[in-house]
Amino acid sequence: MPLNTISTAWPLLLGMGILMLGAGLLSTLLGVRATLEQLPTPVIGVIMSSYYVGYLLGTVVAPHLLRKVGHVRVFAALAAVASAATLIQGGFVAPAPWVAMRFATGLCFAGIYVVAESWLNERASRGNRSRLLAIYMVVLYVGLGAAQYLLVVSDPRTSAPFMLVSALICLAMVPILLSNQPIPTIVARSRVRYRDLYRDSPLGVVAVTVAGVITSIIFSIGPVYARLRGLDTAGIATFMAGSIFAGVATQYPIGSLADRMDRRAVIAGVCALSTLVAGSIAAFPGMPHALFLTLSACLSGLVLTVYSLGVSHVNDRLEPMQMVAASSALLLMNGAAAIVGPTLASSVMALYGPVAYFPTLGALTGALTLYCVWRKIRRTAVPQAQRGPFITAQPQPCASVGGSQWLDPASRAPAEKP
Repeated sequence: MPLNTISTAWPLLLGMGILMLGAGLLSTLLGVRATLEQLPTPVIGVIMSSYYVGYLLGTVVAPHLLRKVGHVRVFAALAAVASAATLIQGGFVAPAPWVAMRFATGLCFAGIYVVAESWLNERASRGNRSRLLAIYMVVLYVGLGAAQYLLVVSDPRTSAPFMLVSALICLAMVPILLSNQPIPTIVARSRVRYRDLYRDSPLGVVAVTVAGVITSIIFSIGPVYARLRGLDTAGIATFMAGSIFAGVATQYPIGSLADRMDRRAVIAGVCALSTLVAGSIAAFPGMPHALFLTLSACLSGLVLTVYSLGVSHVNDRLEPMQMVAASSALLLMNGAAAIVGPTLASSVMALYGPVAYFPTLGALTGALTLYCVWRKIRRTAVPQAQRGPFITAQPQPCASVGGSQWLDPASRAPAEKP
């Protein structure tokens, strides 16, 4: 990658890395603090789900704000609101203000990610787009993973970690505001009908939707499960960091496999293996702790690839000029499904206890496995020559890292729909 590309993108990458330290800490902190306050598990689920409601609205509102006031002002304004919302959560520890502020945080982070992705897309070219995306993803996941250990150095029973998150969000603005790089231009997006997407690629749409439910459970309810299981603060940090870093390690190996094989077979294999791992953890609750952490990381590493696999499969069946609008629609589907995840998992755990966490994940991946097999019977695979490259993109706990902005429609030929 040319050095001038990195030199123009580094302020944004640095700002996003700092932002992820705050966002990753906040997501885990809220789950841990909620259990310390002995809030009912379903209430915790509603609090966590409210983030994704705000996120969904943020993906719709942010493009309009960008067109009116520009990238830098939107980034700064949303970061300021997210910082204030974090401080309010630390000062008013109760379900109602937490739901409202979690909603506001989701809206702000979604908007910030729209700013970041469109900004990076402006800097990218066809020759370096994938590598720039890879660097972006590494920055985000490393920030998220490292953030888990900030919980160890701050007492979750106090307001100190909330203040730390607020400070990190404010610091994330500094590289952006001090940068003298040119501002990206705003490009209008086209629209796509959801029923057309499902008609063209039922499995891709379902995989993206289920991935939203699973991802939100892991990042929102994972800390709650770890706390209820009896892990201390350091143990919770290790549990969550292992899940996040595993997601980084598996993206490219599984993506490379999906580029050589029928993507439906890879999705089915990933989901079947995930179901097996989840079932093993649930069936042997007394396993050594090191083995438990290893298996839980393996499970997260597998399921965190489902979104990317689903998006890639959808794009295999689209015309090049449909891809941007289609991927934006898929992100909205994923975000809408993510609203369901925390409430679903917390309700099941309220009925059956924390032991229901992994069976819930296993049930979702098992159902998707069966659907994959059924779709593979119903339709032939896309020919290898007509398939696009694997898209490394994964919505995370704080926002969605988009497949749409990173596709270069001119880079591949139109695909015939089998």
